[in-house]
Amino acid sequence: MAKVNAPLFSFNASGKIANALVYFGWKGIDVVRSYVIPTNPKSTKQTTQRDYMTAAVAAIHAAQALAGIPLAENDQIAYAQLGSTRPTPRTWFNEIVKLWLDCKVAAGNALVYHAGQALGTVRATVGLRIYFTREDPDSMHNCTFYLGKSKTSLIHAVTGSPDGGKADFAAPEDITSWAAVGDKIYWQCRPDVGDPAEECRSGIYSFIAT
Repeated sequence: MAKVNAPLFSFNASGKIANALVYFGWKGIDVVRSYVIPTNPKSTKQTTQRDYMTAAVAAIHAAQALAGIPLAENDQIAYAQLGSTRPTPRTWFNEIVKLWLDCKVAAGNALVYHAGQALGTVRATVGLRIYFTREDPDSMHNCTFYLGKSKTSLIHAVTGSPDGGKADFAAPEDITSWAAVGDKIYWQCRPDVGDPAEECRSGIYSFIAT
């Protein structure tokens, strides 16, 4: 890209000339660069990646359209919260797509979480539940719920019980040993290591301990 200081065909030019040069303004400066013909590579790896993205977007839309337990604002906030922990923050939508792609690249079976909820917030009997839309019935066998008082320090683990399209605790969990009344508790569901959906974590939800 070159800065234009002299006429070079015209002042304040814009647009392309004979598919050779492109004139445009950039940060208040008149500049010119060579014209680049857009390409649409279609190698096997590129088309495979595009297919993954297409499937991820379709899964998100399908989860949003579910009756009774859709992917709603609460879930979007949770995924955005997870996205905010990344070196480069992501939107809730991009976070889901990235998790889906990571899962597929790792040869796993992806899923999308929705309708995450606290069934009980009393510290002695905390209960959590989350639903998921699976790419394949083999998408998740075992999972763990991680809780903590910071979204970046979910250090308390509780074994989850995936059943069909939802996961929760087999029994209420007592968090009185580390949480006080009024504490904001963050939580996340993660498929266990080696699970077909290992790369697909849920967003990071929260509730107030009572």
